[in-house]
Amino acid sequence: MVKFLKPNKVVILLQGRYATQKAVIIKSFDDGTCECPYGHCLVAGIKKYLNKVIRKDNTMKIAKKSHVKAFIKLVNYQNLMPTRYTLDVDLKDIATADSLRSKDKRVTSSKETKKRFEERFKTRKNR
Repeated sequence: MVKFLKPNKVVILLQGRYATQKAVIIKSFDDGTCECPYGHCLVAGIKKYLNKVIRKDNTMKIAKKSHVKAFIKLVNYQNLMPTRYTLDVDLKDIATADSLRSKDKRVTSSKETKKRFEERFKTRKNR
């Protein structure tokens, strides 16, 4: 069987709290792990999208509307819908499966993910 859920692939979450949100695969676990004996992957996604900016907005309002909120989560393969798109943001060094175990590591990794997503938006590399 061809492996198509590769890192940097954009997926849409189908179940759970973040259903219908877009995410990027960071690492996939085809055979599972001790805690999760099924195929799953580590994803980072956008919890809150950007708001529309109009011409009459001042700089402070534009900065507020340009904020992104991010999340990091382990997701079952059956709860993902892959897309044909890939994202060229490197998140492997930030988010790992070990960073999800404690609250403070999860918060710091999600903040760093948020920075990378905002940086990519501000450099206008998105479609």
